[in-house]
Amino acid sequence: MNIILLGPPGAGKGTQAKQIVDLVSIPQISTGDMLRVAVNKETKLGLEAKQFMDNGQLVPDSVVIGLVKERLFESDCDNGFMLDGFPRTVKQAETLDSVLKEASKHIDYVILLDVDDNEIVERITGRRTCPKCGAIYHLKYNKPPAEDLCNCGHKGLSHRADDNKETVINRLDAYHKQTSPLSDYYREFNLLKTIKGTGKSPVQVFEEIKELFSL
Repeated sequence: MNIILLGPPGAGKGTQAKQIVDLVSIPQISTGDMLRVAVNKETKLGLEAKQFMDNGQLVPDSVVIGLVKERLFESDCDNGFMLDGFPRTVKQAETLDSVLKEASKHIDYVILLDVDDNEIVERITGRRTCPKCGAIYHLKYNKPPAEDLCNCGHKGLSHRADDNKETVINRLDAYHKQTSPLSDYYREFNLLKTIKGTGKSPVQVFEEIKELFSL
C-alpha cells in the first residue's frame, strides 16, 4: 500500500502518520527526516542539500526528488510506504509519478486531512511545551495540570516564537497556494480521499482513515 498524506500545518498529520504506519506496517517517509539523515551521513545529496540549508535557502526540487528516489528503492519500501511532506507542488507530483513508474510502483491513496483555518490557528497558537521534559500541551485541548505547570513539576511552559497568529496565517496562505492545485491533481486520478478534521478528535479522525482501508 503506497500512501501520500497531505494536510495543513497543525492538521494532525504527525499523529495520524504514526498510527497509519503501525496499522498497515509500512515505513513513513518524511522529507525533513531524509534531509537530516543525508546531511548527517554526508552523502553526495546530503552535502549538496547542506549548502542550501546553511545559506538559509530552500533545498531545490532536484535534490529532494533525488533523496525520495533513493529512499523508495530501499528494501523496506518493497511492500509499501507513506510519504509525509512530499510532494508539495504539482511539479513535484508529476516528477514523483515518473520515479514510481520507473520502480513499477503507483500511489494507492492520497489522504487529505482537511481542517478549517480558524481551528488551525487556534490549535497552533495554543500550543505550549515544557522546556525540561518536552511534554506538549494545549491551552484548550490538552491543558497542563495547572497554569504554566508541567506534569514533571517544571513551572514555565514555553511558546514557540513562530506559533504566533500572524506567522500561522502566512504558513496557511503558502500551504493553500501549493496544495490546492495538488489536491485537484490527485482528484483527477480518483486518488484523493478527504478526511474532515474540523471539530474532531484524533481518535475520530483515525477511525475514518481506517474505514478507507476497510480495517
